[in-house]
Amino acid sequence: MNRTFKNLLTQFIKFGIVGVINTVLSYLITNGSYYILHLHEQISNLISFLITVLISYLLNSRFVFRQEEGARQPWYRALAKVYASYALTELVLMGILLFIQERLFGIPHYIATFVNLCVTVPLNFLLNKFWAYRKQEKREEQ
Repeated sequence: MNRTFKNLLTQFIKFGIVGVINTVLSYLITNGSYYILHLHEQISNLISFLITVLISYLLNSRFVFRQEEGARQPWYRALAKVYASYALTELVLMGILLFIQERLFGIPHYIATFVNLCVTVPLNFLLNKFWAYRKQEKREEQ
């Protein structure tokens, strides 16, 4: 197996493990804040999103997309990109796909959500790997 492909596959598997952890946390936070704290469902979802994306950033930057000291971008820039990529895929894209699948085609939510994960997870991996955690290129001084 090609070394580059093997490294990419290893990163994708680690990214998936972080995703499973975040999915469980998201479920617990969303339902806990809704049923225990009696917060509105959208507020519960927003709180869950903010917390789990931060946790995703911390875990992915430590275990999945490690960067060399000289190639790191500032943490706040990477974190902002991670929030943007998850907002794009999990909020915007997933929302559009669910609307089309459920409202226009009558696909049940539990099926549509699973199908959408097959699209959003790889897309999120690519956005994180090649954009959010991209190594900072050293600029030549003029």
